[in-house]
Amino acid sequence: MSVLPVWVRILRRVWSLKTTFILVFTPFLLLPLATGTKEAACAYVIAVMAVYWCTEALPLAVTALLPTVLFPLLGIMESKDVCVQYLKDTNFLFVGGLLVAVAVEHWDVHKRIALRVLLMVGVRPALLMLGFMMVTAFLSMWISNTATTAMMVPIVQAVLDQLILVLNVRINPLHDPLLSVSSPSLSPLSSVVLSLGVEELCDEEEESLRRSKGLLLSVCYAASIGGIATLTGTGPNLVLVGQMSQLFPQNGDVINFASWFAFAFPTMILMLLLAWLWLQLLYIGCKSCGCGSSRSEEEDSAFALIQEQHRSLGPISFAQCSVLLLFSLMVALWFTRDPRFMDGWATHLFNNNKEYVTDATVALFVAVLLFILPSEPPTHLCFWRKSSVPAGPAPALLTWGVAQKKMPWNIVLLLGGGFALAKGSEESGLSRWLGEQMTPLQSIPPWAVAVVICLLVATFTECASNVATAQSMSLNPLYVMIPCTLSASFAFMLPVATPPNAIVFSYGYLKVSDMARSGVVMNIIGILCISLAVNSWGRVLFGLDHFPEWANTTAPL
Repeated sequence: MSVLPVWVRILRRVWSLKTTFILVFTPFLLLPLATGTKEAACAYVIAVMAVYWCTEALPLAVTALLPTVLFPLLGIMESKDVCVQYLKDTNFLFVGGLLVAVAVEHWDVHKRIALRVLLMVGVRPALLMLGFMMVTAFLSMWISNTATTAMMVPIVQAVLDQLILVLNVRINPLHDPLLSVSSPSLSPLSSVVLSLGVEELCDEEEESLRRSKGLLLSVCYAASIGGIATLTGTGPNLVLVGQMSQLFPQNGDVINFASWFAFAFPTMILMLLLAWLWLQLLYIGCKSCGCGSSRSEEEDSAFALIQEQHRSLGPISFAQCSVLLLFSLMVALWFTRDPRFMDGWATHLFNNNKEYVTDATVALFVAVLLFILPSEPPTHLCFWRKSSVPAGPAPALLTWGVAQKKMPWNIVLLLGGGFALAKGSEESGLSRWLGEQMTPLQSIPPWAVAVVICLLVATFTECASNVATAQSMSLNPLYVMIPCTLSASFAFMLPVATPPNAIVFSYGYLKVSDMARSGVVMNIIGILCISLAVNSWGRVLFGLDHFPEWANTTAPL
């Protein structure tokens, strides 16, 4: 066995300690910033956290806690003012929405919805892709895009395996892909690719492989797109709400669940449709629609597989029905709390003071009901109660053990860290300083500013000073905050960009070049859709043509 050269072993040892070097040397290398003005000290904290977040030298949630230590030490904010940023109303909206999502996932309600929709749209390649994207986007509106992708990809995998098995038997009846490789963990699709090799794939097999890539990409893209439609669908939306309440406390709840849905849902539909057309053109082709012709053997087999999976779920249970009703109740209360075009139930319930309740109140109310209502019907509903269930009180629809296991508590800390950074930027004067540097943008039309912000955020998933820029230009802050928020959700090019991308990439069918080739066009489509939405129906919904009075309530610039 050959011995590695000494310099190679030294480099490997140094590389293994890279995390320690980043943790130790980053604060010291950036220390000159902390010794200047208060604005520079705040920039120092942001720079250190940015390095730690990008390199994951510390867990993301732990990095988010650094403002609680650094802001007081550097004289930027008092500790009590920093800590309250971590449990704002927006954080509890996120917690309540996630608890409902956990119940939906725990009782397989999302899987029942997914399979039912797939049975409705059919298994034609183009329609199958559209069906997967519709289901994924809808579920991602209510539960995390990571959980949605993790649930949908195995269904896609099963359908693809069924298609490839039938195709392989028809092409070569004597070839059994399951016996071609030794690893029992590989799927039939992986086995075909490994056993035959790309150079030996016939036209039908190459088409099947392209179709597989397209279907997998459609799921991760739809998960990212669907999250923008609701306030609780993705983290950037919640950050927007938190920033609005913090920076503009007199904004009159201009962005709530109903108003955001009215703006973002059409944007999501447009983006989803264009994404479907692009992926169909790239991976499937228009000839695969074939709406009028009969189904092929592979399609019949895949449809039978979906039917079998749906049948295996059995009849809808009492718990599933209860979760669906509570979920519907939450959505209905969100929409009717303050629909803006008319008085909502909050206005009438609290004598025209609708600020007593927020969307977080609704989410937590429904979440508490999940811990109270039973998962089995009362004994007098004997037609629904299973005979095998022992007498006595049934467990609740959601238990704290399940909630602890499935709740991504780290996201709550991440949101809090973002709010703390924003508050620190405001208190230190960093936001004002950055806004003053952006005064040359006054000569640029508002729509062009929105496009530039979309490009920046879509490229770097970061946009500092967007609010300060708007104020320095006497522009409605939402004109730059909304594009920033939406663009942060559109990261399609790299596997590490979002958890859905990473999940799909981990299955081994996609190359980085595949994701980059399709993702760069998706980013362009996203920028165009956001620009269209903000400059059309967004103008009407949020009054973007004028500088609002509530934007003057912050500290003078």
